Amino acid sequence: MKLASIDDVENGMKKAVEATQRSFNTIRTGRANASLLDRITIDYYGSPTPLKSMANISTPDPSTLMIQPYDASTLTNIEKAISLSDVGLTPNNDGSVIRLNIPALTTERRKEFVKMAGKYAEEGRVAIRNIRREGMDFAKKQEKSGDLSEDESRDLQDNVQKLTDQYIKNVDQVLADKEKEIMKV
Repeated sequence: MKLASIDDVENGMKKAVEATQRSFNTIRTGRANASLLDRITIDYYGSPTPLKSMANISTPDPSTLMIQPYDASTLTNIEKAISLSDVGLTPNNDGSVIRLNIPALTTERRKEFVKMAGKYAEEGRVAIRNIRREGMDFAKKQEKSGDLSEDESRDLQDNVQKLTDQYIKNVDQVLADKEKEIMKV
């Protein structure tokens, strides 16, 4: 990422929080949600294609996901991809649609999902810290080249640190909300 201003740092950090939120959406919470299948790709004529662009995914009831492929010939490929994925659900193929029954989560499984959410949050924090490092390096290079005075460089570095603290708090808040959602029975 090439930084040109404090706005670039802030935009990068916003994107890191959004990516963390998308990762959280792939963790199931006991209720059917189409975003559980966001990471699944199907080999479609030799190229990996996201499931959501190959099929209509709906939730007929709170504990069922229904996948209706746009092309009926891809039904077995979709079923196979879901079986091989880390979603942990068994597809039921009736010849025209695939149904995924979402079982109620056990306490043990909920704890596993909380750990997974923690891992995703840490990845988000690391991404934010990497952007902070790039922002600090940018300020130091600007100072070294004479484009910024020492005081301006220090102010810029302070602003980058404040943004870092703010966005790490955002990730922590999103994590706390997700943990509460996962543990809710």
